[in-house]
Amino acid sequence: MEFNVRRLAADAGTFLSRAVQFTEEKFGQAEKTELDAHLETLLSRVESTKHWTEKIMKQTEVLLQPNPNVRMEEFLYEMLDKKVPMRANNHELLGECMIDSGHEFGPGTAYGSTLIKCGETEKLLGSAEKEFIQSSAINFLTPFRNFIEGDFKTILKERKLLQNKRLDLDAAKNRLKKARVADARSALCAEEVQQAEIELRIAQSEFDRQAEITRLLLEGISSTHAHHLRCLNDFVDAQAAYYAQCYQYMVNLQKQLGSQNAIFPSTFSNNNQPAGSSSASISVPTAQPAASLPAPPPSQASPALNELRSTSGTRKARVLYDYDAASSSELSLLADEVITVSSVPDMDTDWLMGQRGNQKGKVPITYLELLN
Repeated sequence: MEFNVRRLAADAGTFLSRAVQFTEEKFGQAEKTELDAHLETLLSRVESTKHWTEKIMKQTEVLLQPNPNVRMEEFLYEMLDKKVPMRANNHELLGECMIDSGHEFGPGTAYGSTLIKCGETEKLLGSAEKEFIQSSAINFLTPFRNFIEGDFKTILKERKLLQNKRLDLDAAKNRLKKARVADARSALCAEEVQQAEIELRIAQSEFDRQAEITRLLLEGISSTHAHHLRCLNDFVDAQAAYYAQCYQYMVNLQKQLGSQNAIFPSTFSNNNQPAGSSSASISVPTAQPAASLPAPPPSQASPALNELRSTSGTRKARVLYDYDAASSSELSLLADEVITVSSVPDMDTDWLMGQRGNQKGKVPITYLELLN
């Protein structure tokens, strides 16, 4: 019990000494030991790392979850150490809505079938988004958060201890200075000077030791930057994979809708367009042709196509979709370009002869819209 009382008294005396030294420094009444330039540079670098790590974390969280209410809910679950309940994201909710409406209108109708296809693709997008968010949280946000809540807190603790040791050192210097002034006036103060010198040597040793510990910790920030760099590369890879996957889903959907448009052109035409104008089309990047293209039903054959075949003349045609030639006898096409087409005797009814400048080759009818 007596030992504890003495220890508390010593701690109180140390705290008071530091408080007096700090106050005198603020009012310019005491000298202050400055840290060396290298240590100051390291401290500044760590503060900058902490500042930007927090900002990057915050903005990444906003990117992954734009809804602030959901972010707050997830934070509370994390604080309570409970698992966040699974919920459908916006893509999945839209997909379910489209699929339900498609079944309501009838999967056998063009509109109902298209709604179902779009809904299924939206659900795929939602699933890809969840995988991207989970990957980013584990490989990017977690290491950044570990630095703020782990390494940086350790650095703060050692830096605060270094500050206290500096205050002890400067307080010991001031006591020695005052003891020497008193010793010059009276020979009885020699013992106080000797005691002050011992205290100064101890304080200097403890300060140097703590400065070295703090310096080693601060120099470890380079390893932190290297680790964060690897995490950043992982985040970029995850983003690239996510957007590539979403792009592929949409390209596949465009192909499905494009084939539907070619089979049911009257269903997908724009009723608001004046007669004779070109219809809106979907451009599908580098769609590969099927082994054989289905011929349009006789009821769907346009008068312009019948006239072209009967007169063996030429007409202008707008390309609806990209097409890659499967052989040297075919002509590759780009969506929205205009080419010249003609009918050749004994040619398959699914094809016309296309010409672009000096280039000639067979082109599939279902990829064309004859112009007046």
